[in-house]
Amino acid sequence: MKEIFRLCLVLTLIAAISAGVLAYVSELTEEPIAKAMLEEKMDAIRNVLPVYDNDPYVDRRSIDVEGSESVEIYPGKSGGGLVGVAFEVVAPDGYSGDINFMIGVNMDGVVQGIEILKHLETPGLGAKIIEEDFKAQYRGRSLTDPENWAVAKDGGTFVSISGATISSRAITTATMLGLGFFRDNLGRIAGSEGGHNVAPGGESVDGVPAAGDSVHVQAGGDSATADDNDATTENNGGAE
Repeated sequence: MKEIFRLCLVLTLIAAISAGVLAYVSELTEEPIAKAMLEEKMDAIRNVLPVYDNDPYVDRRSIDVEGSESVEIYPGKSGGGLVGVAFEVVAPDGYSGDINFMIGVNMDGVVQGIEILKHLETPGLGAKIIEEDFKAQYRGRSLTDPENWAVAKDGGTFVSISGATISSRAITTATMLGLGFFRDNLGRIAGSEGGHNVAPGGESVDGVPAAGDSVHVQAGGDSATADDNDATTENNGGAE
């Protein structure tokens, strides 16, 4: 009986020490991880906005979207005038799940660039969405150019990554719907029809939460929603 009690005491002590160490490590790494993620996001914003002279992060705004989460936008300004905005888009129909990316749009509704923030696509195949050659084909595009926002395999303009049509299709559709979000919310994005200034702590100044919000592209809906573009269709290589 005494031996059982001793073993229980030892196990309890080990568990308590382990929990304490884990909590300490978590606390120690939480801030650096958050800082690294913010730096990554800021790099993406810098790469997709037109030339600006303000701080898009300080000036960020939260736009409410009916039936969805609010969307955080990062305005680029020059001489006090708005020259473009960046915001995060989530394509849910990647080969391995969500693909998060930042899109920059100028005030004429033209894509200035996209930067991939997070994905789980296959190394050597869908993961090539991060490569410049692939991302560059969306730069300079708008909702009217091209008329058919689709990859070549679906009769459109955009070139798929070999063996990764599903990943390519997901980015293409989500970029188009990101432009749709911009068009449909231009008044609020420009600040003439509301929106919420976001305080540095992450809460909007009027109480609306700002949780790193993004445009979630979902199956079968409106401007913040993507058609399910046959995400399970086999691609040329059959791998994705």
